[in-house]
Amino acid sequence: MRVLYYTQGYGPHDERFLTALANTSHEVLLLRALPDSNISLPAGIVEVGLQDGLSTKPMGIRSQLQRFRRVITAHQPDLVHAGPMHGPAFIAALAGFSPLVSMSWGYDMQLDVKKWTSRLAIRHTLHNSTIFTGDCRVVAEKAQEFGFPRERIHIFPCGVDLAHFSPGATDVIRQQLGWQEHFVFLSNRSLEPKYGVDVLLDAFINAAQINPDLRLLLYGKGSMENELHQQVLSAGMQSRVHFGGFASRDELPGVYCSADVFITASHCDGSSVSLMEALACGRPVIVSDIPANLEWVQEREQGWVFRDGDSTALAQKILDAAAYGELDRLSANTRKLAETKADWSRNFPVLLEAYLHAIEIHSATSSKGGK
Repeated sequence: MRVLYYTQGYGPHDERFLTALANTSHEVLLLRALPDSNISLPAGIVEVGLQDGLSTKPMGIRSQLQRFRRVITAHQPDLVHAGPMHGPAFIAALAGFSPLVSMSWGYDMQLDVKKWTSRLAIRHTLHNSTIFTGDCRVVAEKAQEFGFPRERIHIFPCGVDLAHFSPGATDVIRQQLGWQEHFVFLSNRSLEPKYGVDVLLDAFINAAQINPDLRLLLYGKGSMENELHQQVLSAGMQSRVHFGGFASRDELPGVYCSADVFITASHCDGSSVSLMEALACGRPVIVSDIPANLEWVQEREQGWVFRDGDSTALAQKILDAAAYGELDRLSANTRKLAETKADWSRNFPVLLEAYLHAIEIHSATSSKGGK
């Protein structure tokens, strides 16, 4: 099967999907809506649609549509896999291509859908999709609210490499900082407003003023970085908060295992890969009570849950976690959950099943004279 994988740019999730697809028997082509940089692709993946050179600006809908149609004519894919829903998937839907496997990126169906323009685009995409896929139940429920049939929805978490992310990694960062005798928390989310890192930092500062033994590893990069640094300086917490920047895949297990507890204060998410990596490393977690997080975490089973956006509630959970006497039990629970639900080698085949389902539906529809 020749698959056209149509995405916005090229991030970690795209790399994950394309690396896995490269190991299948399918011929996979990549089309980026915003090819603003040269990238290194997995062996066997071919990027198309670059005849106009790299673009440094987003293209308008008409230009994207024309470009997509040129690619379809030139390469004749058997199936298009596209997302997010109001981006590349919308362009593919406008072009009338079938079979179309549209994929939610989480934020499109939960956050951006609140904007009327995005909502109209998502509605059109779903109306013209053969299959809908996503990584959490909440996006499936949103698709059904638009009238998309449940039997044509395939949901699976992205998952992680359980051999790479495991509790056995060395707590190298903790040792480097001399924090072996302290209670250490970790956040490894992008430093952007939707991930609530400012809420987390405010909560940590309040908790650390009560318990001076607390420490925070704050990893990630983003637009709020300077603001968060200033927040730490103003509170005099420079010795208790470590900004780690971007950690590579090889470094990440050591980062997770340098913490006692992982925190995500995200306001909007799908099945967070960072959360799954932390679970796989046996870290108890503190999470905001958004729907996608509640699919993974139960209070005092895998960790703790706090009301989204409530820094006071989060500060109390931080203090509770530091005083909790059964972290080993929670750690065993998180690893077991990761083994059960977050194994990428078991989850990825669901996407291949979705491809086959899309081909079957398209073939049946075509044989009946449908479009």
